[in-house]
Amino acid sequence: MIRKVEKRDIQAIIELLHQVDMVHHVIRPDLFKPNTTKYSELELETLLEDEWRPVFVYDDGKVLGHAFCQITEVRDDKLLQDIKTLYIDDICVDEQARGKHVGTALYEFVRDYAKSIGCNNITLNVWEGNDPALSFYKNMGMKVQKTTMEILL
Repeated sequence: MIRKVEKRDIQAIIELLHQVDMVHHVIRPDLFKPNTTKYSELELETLLEDEWRPVFVYDDGKVLGHAFCQITEVRDDKLLQDIKTLYIDDICVDEQARGKHVGTALYEFVRDYAKSIGCNNITLNVWEGNDPALSFYKNMGMKVQKTTMEILL
């Protein structure tokens, strides 16, 4: 059900990215443009080859969700401990498949993948106001690591 993304999945990924964009646009229209995606088809094709940015899909004959990841490592830093982190850039479950544990399956797959490649932790960002996502990640056992704050001028 969950596997690495393939070129044949790009159109389905684009459709899911539109859904992600609209969630963010509704929450923060001052930051996110409507009806767009963070990656083009060409950028997604390039991403498929990047071993430091794996993308996984939940596929039951149709792509119902994706997880975009980024792997980073800190080594020999003056201040920070050596650490390997898997950052979840994006998890999306198709609107029609929500509530069917697709997100849980994707998250657990990514967690197990991160463990298998020696990561110390998983990080991600959640936009303030995206209460369903925040609740989901808390239910997955995630805790706040740091908080980004702003003031609108």
